[in-house]
Amino acid sequence: MSVNFLEKPKFHQQEKVSFLGGTGKVKSLQREANNWIYTVEMNMGSEPDFGRIGAETTILLEEQDIRKRQIDAN
Repeated sequence: MSVNFLEKPKFHQQEKVSFLGGTGKVKSLQREANNWIYTVEMNMGSEPDFGRIGAETTILLEEQDIRKRQIDAN
């Protein structure tokens, strides 16, 4: 008998997270090959002079590449 066990995800949708290269918000997550894969929308910078069409960058990250975002003390 074989049991396929995968822990619950460490992060949830809309949670603010940080990673090497920036910060963002989890948009979705899914289990893949004994790992959780997260779609993270990076925080947008200030709006450029020519305007903005949509989200600047959405990336896929594995769970081990993400950390809980530290709350600013301000």
